[in-house]
Order: sequence, then C-alpha cells, then structure tokens
Amino acid sequence: MQRRAQAKAAELGISFAEYVRRVIADDLGEPRQKVGVSMLFGLIDEGPPTDIARDKDRMIGEAVWQNYLRKTGRKPRRRVGRTTRVR
Repeated sequence: MQRRAQAKAAELGISFAEYVRRVIADDLGEPRQKVGVSMLFGLIDEGPPTDIARDKDRMIGEAVWQNYLRKTGRKPRRRVGRTTRVR
C-alpha cells in the first residue's frame, strides 16, 4: 500500500508526506476555504487602468520575464527605442 501511495505522490509531483497530509485532510473533512472571485476586484487602485481581456498575454509575458530576471539575478536590458503599438 505504501509503494502505491509513493507512486501516486510521484505521479502528482508532490512528496509522499504532502500526499499523506492531503489524504488525511480529505478523510477528516478538513474545511477548505472557498474564495469568491469578487474578492479579486478592487485589489489594485494605482497606476493606469488595464484591460485584462485584451492585454493578458502581454501582462503574463511581463510577469514571467520579471520572475525569470529575479530568479537568475539578471538585470533587464535597456531598450534602445520604443516601438509603436497598434491598437
């Protein structure tokens, strides 16, 4: 049974201990907090307004790039010129 549980944990990409914690929490019926999507609205009230539906790809790309720079310790390259964006 332990080997099967260890294989399941590996399949899920988590440690055996984390797998055991999750199984126990599910068995005990540990209440999980459910957060409504309305909690996300109004979190940021500074900076220019954004249109996430239109700009999500650019925003995600910028966030991933910043995370990469932070993890690698690199400095962002300076842009030589600004390109004009067509809207």
